[in-house]
Amino acid sequence: MVIFLASLQDVPREVLEAAAIDGATGVKAVTRIVVPLIRPAIFFVVANGLIGCLQIFDQAFILSGGSGGPEYATTTAVLYIYNNAFKNGYYGVAAAASFMLFAFIFVATLLVRRFIEGKEAR
Repeated sequence: MVIFLASLQDVPREVLEAAAIDGATGVKAVTRIVVPLIRPAIFFVVANGLIGCLQIFDQAFILSGGSGGPEYATTTAVLYIYNNAFKNGYYGVAAAASFMLFAFIFVATLLVRRFIEGKEAR
């Protein structure tokens, strides 16, 4: 919310006043002026939220005692990497899973960038 507030405060008042003079109503001003101007902040928040969700470890570790729970119900990608590396000693499997997690996060971030930034990014 702090990032959104900062980006909203960064929107120039002159642009909003010019839109009001041109006849833009509140909804049109928000959708056609404010949202495009705060797209970098929207991308930042969504991308960091996605990365944070994919790197959940501590909640699943504490909840299941590090085992992944009954029938691996609480196993996350990072918990899987941890269990393979430090409990089972399968360092190669853990390294491969880490690389796959990186690749998935990278592709997901590129997709988020493409969808949020729209035609201007292409």
